[in-house]
Amino acid sequence: MQKKIILFGGTFDPVHYGHLEAAEAARRHLNAEQVIFIPARRSPHKSDPPEASEHDRLHMLRLALADWNDFQVSDCEYHRPAPSFTVDTVQEFRNRLPSASLIWLVGADAVKDLPRWHRIDRLMALCTLAVMYRAGYPKPDFSPCKPYFTAEQIRRLQDHIVPVPLINISATEIRRRLAQGQDVSELLPASVLEYIRPRGLYGCTR
Repeated sequence: MQKKIILFGGTFDPVHYGHLEAAEAARRHLNAEQVIFIPARRSPHKSDPPEASEHDRLHMLRLALADWNDFQVSDCEYHRPAPSFTVDTVQEFRNRLPSASLIWLVGADAVKDLPRWHRIDRLMALCTLAVMYRAGYPKPDFSPCKPYFTAEQIRRLQDHIVPVPLINISATEIRRRLAQGQDVSELLPASVLEYIRPRGLYGCTR
């Protein structure tokens, strides 16, 4: 039986409970053995670079994942020039794990942009794309993809929809609160906050 491995990419600037709960929900729903968090040097889908350094984002992830036995972190995208193209990352894992079933997590808000992803046909041949959507929200709409994808590609997307808990947390909001000296202790692991504070990350002053 193929080992299922979920690849979860993002800037994680900073990593928070929303990321962790979504990853665990996806692992359970897809019956995967492992989730690998992959911080990007810079996402091709975001115009602004991450606020925290590569080193800091990687260290915060390691702290956040320390108590999760089925979670790991990979810095593979740090060893390639930016931006971080998903297809190159998945190809790297395919080379390392030729017999594994690789699954790349995609947010529902990114579905409309999938036809414009770099070498999307190659990416869909290398792995399964699993689309996350929040509980209480409509299921993802794949109609924008239909002119560009085959019927089989659309079917595979529709077969791998992952419901995740409705957790109203965003890294943007966490950064804003930190800069304003507001409490964020309920939004991210204590070990991550303890790393942020003495270093003054995100304008944090206490």
